Parts: sequence; C-alpha cells; structure tokens
Amino acid sequence: MDSSWIGVAVPLCLAVLSLFIAINGQTLAMPPPLPTVVGVLSLAGMAVLWREISSKQKGDKRTLGSLLSQYVAVKAVGWLGRRQRKKLEADTLKVMQVQEETLLKRLRKNADTFYGRKYNFRCIKDSAGFRARHPITTYDHYRELVERIAAGEEKVIIAEKPLILAMTSGTSGKSAMLLSTKDTNTEFFLQGVAVCLDAMQKAFPESDSLQRTTKFFYTPTFRQSEAGIPIGPNSSTPASSRHMLNLYTTPAPAFEVPSERDTLYLHLLFALKDPSVGTLESNFASTVFYAFTALQEHWQELVNDIEQGTISKSLSLEPKVRRRLEVLMKPDAERAAQLRAHFQEGFRGIAKRLWPRLNLVLAVDSGSNQIYGEMLRENYCKGVPFYSPFYAATEGLIGVNLWPQEPHRRYLLCPRSMFCEFLPESSLDEEIPQTLLMEEVKEGESYELVITNATGLFRYRLGDIVKVIGFHNQCPVVEFQYRRGQMLNVRGEKVSEVLFLGALIKAVAQWPGAQLVDYSCAESGILGDSIGGSDPHYQVFIELKGVRNLTEEQRYKLDICLQKDSAVYKSFRIKGSIGPMRVQLVSEGAFKELRKQMMAYTSTSANTFKMHRVLRRKEYAEFLLGRTVS
Repeated sequence: MDSSWIGVAVPLCLAVLSLFIAINGQTLAMPPPLPTVVGVLSLAGMAVLWREISSKQKGDKRTLGSLLSQYVAVKAVGWLGRRQRKKLEADTLKVMQVQEETLLKRLRKNADTFYGRKYNFRCIKDSAGFRARHPITTYDHYRELVERIAAGEEKVIIAEKPLILAMTSGTSGKSAMLLSTKDTNTEFFLQGVAVCLDAMQKAFPESDSLQRTTKFFYTPTFRQSEAGIPIGPNSSTPASSRHMLNLYTTPAPAFEVPSERDTLYLHLLFALKDPSVGTLESNFASTVFYAFTALQEHWQELVNDIEQGTISKSLSLEPKVRRRLEVLMKPDAERAAQLRAHFQEGFRGIAKRLWPRLNLVLAVDSGSNQIYGEMLRENYCKGVPFYSPFYAATEGLIGVNLWPQEPHRRYLLCPRSMFCEFLPESSLDEEIPQTLLMEEVKEGESYELVITNATGLFRYRLGDIVKVIGFHNQCPVVEFQYRRGQMLNVRGEKVSEVLFLGALIKAVAQWPGAQLVDYSCAESGILGDSIGGSDPHYQVFIELKGVRNLTEEQRYKLDICLQKDSAVYKSFRIKGSIGPMRVQLVSEGAFKELRKQMMAYTSTSANTFKMHRVLRRKEYAEFLLGRTVS
C-alpha cells in the first residue's frame, strides 16, 4: 500500500470517529487507552477503504487524494439518494395530502409579503380556498413586481432575498426574469439530483465508479440589477459546481475563459488526454451534440496539441490562464497516435473508441432536445447508454425519470417540488378555464401545467403541454409534448412540435443518404412579401448531412408524412386552405450561426439554450432564408 494513502486515510478515520465521540455539541475527553483504539480503527478503516476503492473502475493517473474525495462524495450522495427515494415513494402513496402540505407551506412562508397580504394568504386553509381566491396567472402578472425586487425592494413576492434573477431560455417568447433562492437550489438537489443519481446507479451499476466525467458546461455572463442582484441563467455552472470540479476532466482554470468556443476546445482537449473517461454530461443533449461537431472539425489541431504538449495559439487566453493550463500538458505521442487512428476510422461510434470505458451520456434528450439525442445515438455515441434525468425549467424541478433504460422519456411529477394543477388541452383557449388536481387527471389525456412554486409564482401557466401516460402509485407520470408558443398554426390546425418532428423523421428516412442535423419552421405570415404571395403554409428550414439537394418529390414527402399523422392538417390541405410546405435546405453550420444570434438576443447561456422549432422573429427566418442552398 502506498504510504501517501496513510496521510489521507488516517485523518478521515479520525474525523469519522469524532462524530461518535461528540455528543450534544460537547466533545468528550479521550481516556488514556483510546489512542491505541484509534490507531487500530484507523488501520482497519484504511484497509476497508482501500479494498473498496481498489475494486472500483478508476480513472488513469489519479492521485489517492482525488480518488478518496470522489469516493466519499459518491458514497454520501448515494446514501442521500436512497433516503430521498424512500421519501418520494412514500409521498406517491398520499399525493393529495403531500400536495396540500406543499401548497400551504408556500403560502405560510410568504404570507407577510406585499403579495401575500394582497391575496390574504394567511386566511387560506386549503387548496380549494386558494384556487377560489387566486387567479390563474402568466408572466405579465409578475413583471412589475419582479422589477421592484430588481430595484432592491424586499418582501414583495417572497419572504427571502433572491440569490439571482433567473432568465428563462426564451424558447416560446421573450425571456422572462424569475426569482431563484438558496432554498430552491437545495430542494432541486435533494428531490432531483440525489434521486436521479440513485436511479442511475441502479440502472447502470458500472456508473458507480471512480472514473472522471467530462461535463460540457460554461461560465455564463451575469449582469447586475439596480440593487446589485445578479441577473443570468439559473442552471448548473462551474461556479455553482466549484466543490466538484476535481471530478471532471476539465481543469479549473479553463472555466475562467469567457469564450464558449475556447472553453469547448479545452473541454475536448483534456477529455481526449484521458482514455478512461466514464461519463459525458451536460444539461442538454444539444450541448453534447455541438461538442462532437466541434470535435469533428478540430480533431487534427487537438491531436497535435496532445502530441506536442501544447495549447493551440488560436485560443484567446489570458497569459496567466494559459500558463496554468500549459503546466498540465505533457507531450504524449502514444495517446496522439491512438487518437489519430480512431479518427481516421470515421466518426460513427467514435465516443466508444476514444473512451473504451465510457458508461453513459447524462443529458436531457426529450422535448426540443429529442432530435440531438437521436443523432448522437445513431452516430457519434452509438452503443453508449443515455439517461435523461430531469424534467425541469427555470421555474424549478417538475419531474424525475425513474426509468433510465426506457427509450421513451417519462417523468414522475415531484409532489413536494411544486403544487400542480392541470388545464385540459381542450380548454387552453377558454377565458376562465377550470383546472384539475393530480388525483383528478386521466391517463392518455394531455394538459397544460399550472404551477405554484417556491419562488413566487402562484397558479402560473407554465406553457408546457404534457401527456399523462400512467401513474406511479397515486402520482402522475408524464411525457413532455410541446410548448404552447412552439406550435404551428396558420389556420387553427395546431401542429405541435412532437407531431411535426415525427413526420420529419419519417420523411428524412425516405431521402437516401440524408442525415438530419437540425431544423426550424416558420409560419408564412411572418415572412410576408419576402417569399411571395400564396396560401398560408409552413416554411421549413432543414440542415442535412449526406445530401446537397432534394427533388420536389422528396420535399413533398414531408407534407405527405404530416398529413398522415395529422387529420386536421390533412383536411386543411385537401380544402386548399393551407398551401404545401416549402422545404429549404440550408448550408452547413447555418443553425450553429443561428444559435449564436438567438443566444445574443435572449441573453441565454450556452448551458440553457434550446433551439426554437417555430421561429417567431422575422429576423431569424430571414437569416435562414439567406443561408438556403436548395
């Protein structure tokens, strides 16, 4: 056994022992024989720890200290996950009671705020009273109140001061500014992260290892409100994960780099150096997909850096940051030769060749990210399991995926995270719609979620349409369907994102050699005279690999596929009320450029960006028109 292990293990054993000899905050004096006992227990503890760590799959070139810290972290979160899972299972057996408790807890905590007094939260005794007293709301209801908080006023909506003013991704409209607090972050970790890690380790036992993870995430830019409150994305960032950075392949100095492009290069460089990577992780599958497209573009430069032990001069790095990173680079001709051979074989299944012990891709691949998950599974990450852990938004944790190996992503609604109401899909446009509660929804029906969360949203229309596909005990299990603002609707036909994507995938399968890279749609009205006069129709922008042109017959297959899947769309097409789709093939990289434009306009971070499937801004549609090649 390496003697340096003793310097780490003995203090740990002593620390554990101190938990037993500290009673009610008073440390007991250690009797004379105890040092001997401590020594024996320390050695025994070392042996147990060493055997346990030795039995696990480990990353290459890891220090004993880093292995131990990861081991302790994994064990602690594992214990916490099992505990939280038991709580969740108990809650699903008494959903009505838990939902009432969650709601009343929110109301009592914020009863003495301006908002709580306005709606007399203190007098509300149950959910029926709350629903009778409080209206269903949208963001406009809160806009002025949030501006008052940003200006420094306290106890406007919630009792505590927000940590940040969190910007939504702006997928279905202009970004909204919401509140985020320390308590909500803690709840997200306990009810979401811990539970999902427990489900992951049960479904993929090999993920319970001491290998490093490559996590693709970036340091976002925050601005300050008038009162000095940070304004930016509410997502996992390097700063919020600073105590866990040693678990990742990317070294800490890389996260001081402001450019997403340069940080991504460093993510890839240090991941390629380590052949023992165990997990690829990001908030969304789109970020992992963009990382692999960058790898395909820059692999030769990356391999040269590994061979020579350098960091490319093309990166704009502060001299101090560059020096700290270059210290970590050593020439490695052997690894470079391995990498060149793998890349020269092609990029299909490349992930498993680069990292033979890769166990998992951990990223949300449902909703607007479904397309990226499918492309990764078919191409770059072929043969690697995927786990889509959460259903969440800036508004908070909504659901957890307890079935990691199921191909169709489904999420158990978390009954203690939010008080949930449900608007039936058929009544979405009613002026005063009536909501249902968790115990009242029906399997097979679709609903818009209406939430009351911990950070000042009450009976808030989330804009997400979900389908109840079953129940876990008494608790609904849902599939995400679409965002209300991301629906094609030129004549009242209401074609959802999930419906259109299904038709598009079927059509692409009939185009020989074509591989879908990305897509967006626009309703013809948004483009006006720039596309000429005709019946209302869909303008469809597609980026493909493997083909440079499509015949008119091939383009028409997409229209036919959608008609087969949507009887309403078909009826409008037969009547001539809706014209045929116009399918535009755009140049390679067009969507990558569009993504940059969208992020700049909505102030969205790379960590939270979601591609808009229905374009609502004329500038975006005209940008893609300008990139049309066929």
